[in-house]
Amino acid sequence: MSSIPVTIEGKRKMQHELDELQARVPVIAKAIEDAREKGDLRENGEYHAAREEMSMINARVQELKGKLSRAVVVDESQIDTSRIAFGAKVKLQDLSDKSVEEWQLVGDGEDDPLENKILTSSPMGAALVGKSLGETVVVKAPAGELKFKVQAISY
Repeated sequence: MSSIPVTIEGKRKMQHELDELQARVPVIAKAIEDAREKGDLRENGEYHAAREEMSMINARVQELKGKLSRAVVVDESQIDTSRIAFGAKVKLQDLSDKSVEEWQLVGDGEDDPLENKILTSSPMGAALVGKSLGETVVVKAPAGELKFKVQAISY
């Protein structure tokens, strides 16, 4: 199994989600027990919904445990801050329409496109890694090549 690079914030976020899910397990187990007492399980919607929720929670708990067991917090003090690497926050100018976007490169489990956090292993993240201020980044996307200019790098 390979290690998963994460920030300390990302590791805390995964642990918090795991703790919340594990706290829900007894509540759902009680809901299953209560629904089971209502009789015929074939037509008991509450029972089936609770069982399905328990199954999804158990799957997510196992996934999070696996990620946390392989998580390695990256020491950001050891990163060359003149180049884009794991944990970098970058400001990019889209060369086609001159719009400006900001992204942070994160590890598995921390990605959230709505918060502009992308995986270093994603096509965009992989294209950014190693670039420095002022360089042009070319990202191969389904819609064609996207070109960006690196305007700022921070950690």
